[in-house]
Amino acid sequence: MYLLDIYRTADRSLRSNKKRALLTMLGVIIGITAVIVIMSVGAGAQSLIINQLEGQGANLIGVLPGAADDAGPPASAMGILVTTLKYDDYRELLNKARAPHIVAAAPYSRGVGSVVWQNRSIDGTFVGSGYQYLDVEGIDLAAGRFLTEEEERSLARVAILGPGVVEDLFVEADPIGEKIKINKENFTVIGTMKQKDVSGLDDPSDVIVIPVSSAQKLLLGIDHLGFARAKVDSPENVESSMEDVRSILREQHDIDEPADDDFSVRSIADAIKTLTSITDALKYFLTAIAAIALFVGGVGIMNIMLAAVTERTREIGLRKAVGATRENILSQFLVEAVMLTFSAGVIGIVIGALIAFLIASVAQYLGYSWDFVVSLDSILIACVVCIGIGVTFGYYPARRAAGLNPIEALRYE
Repeated sequence: MYLLDIYRTADRSLRSNKKRALLTMLGVIIGITAVIVIMSVGAGAQSLIINQLEGQGANLIGVLPGAADDAGPPASAMGILVTTLKYDDYRELLNKARAPHIVAAAPYSRGVGSVVWQNRSIDGTFVGSGYQYLDVEGIDLAAGRFLTEEEERSLARVAILGPGVVEDLFVEADPIGEKIKINKENFTVIGTMKQKDVSGLDDPSDVIVIPVSSAQKLLLGIDHLGFARAKVDSPENVESSMEDVRSILREQHDIDEPADDDFSVRSIADAIKTLTSITDALKYFLTAIAAIALFVGGVGIMNIMLAAVTERTREIGLRKAVGATRENILSQFLVEAVMLTFSAGVIGIVIGALIAFLIASVAQYLGYSWDFVVSLDSILIACVVCIGIGVTFGYYPARRAAGLNPIEALRYE
């Protein structure tokens, strides 16, 4: 009954000053809402990245120029120009005697340029690649044909369009056999690709695929690859195939020691692990920033509780005069502070979850593989933090109230 009496007294006190209580709770509500939204959006963005990578296939290997340790991305992934990966390196990946489990491989040299057909033009992304690009990417042709191995090597001026390019550039016209200009260089459209059921980070629907030799020599003026991908016959053989690729590239680059590698070989699982660690760090960093609002809200609660102690000095004196102990008064004000912060936390969790759901719904409507995530951990953390704020910032006002001299309190005007 003792705790129930304290709760009832605290509830009456808070209800008698509803507007002040709501304004006091506002800082904590905003802080908890921000924490829930940031953690949810971070988890949703993480799911987008993971779903995107998993959609590429669990049996893909990526080869990137530039060395990297196991925990970090290679230099090329950080926007640094590295030119150590060559066309001949990619061709060796197709050597069955040296990499028996690799069933397809493709080089990549990307660029952006003006794409013109008749009187229409768009800014498009072109990908210089090889004759096994469709197998590696898991894309089907919609019409026409794809590159041949001979065209891959011979500076052929042919192009295959993604469905987004067809829609934007040709509208309802048939693109097969038409000539387009990419950065003023002529190419003949020989095929179109179907839409791949993956959207977001690396959507292939808006690209133009041309022979890698044509991209390098005619459009980019380079002799290196941006990266390469290899498809393994089964996920169980990915690790052994990664070792095969490392062995091939070390021989190609005359490297004797693994520490001297000027390339990085990664699987989808490696990429997921690395990106998850990066997004986790970013998510918790942003959460820490949002927690500043909780601190501000806690200071506001302490100020209001101190004001309440001053307003209720005579009440405190009267309660002490009829037998209330120091512990009774301390408990009373602590419970009031915890009730304020806990109520604010519940409201913040509800608002944060609604905002996170709205963001996830919009992202899903736009076609992104974005999961709505409000984890039980984040809710429990929010509740514990709210109670902690109530106790931490409510203790000083409660101790001050408990320490009032009853005679002086009764004489207070």
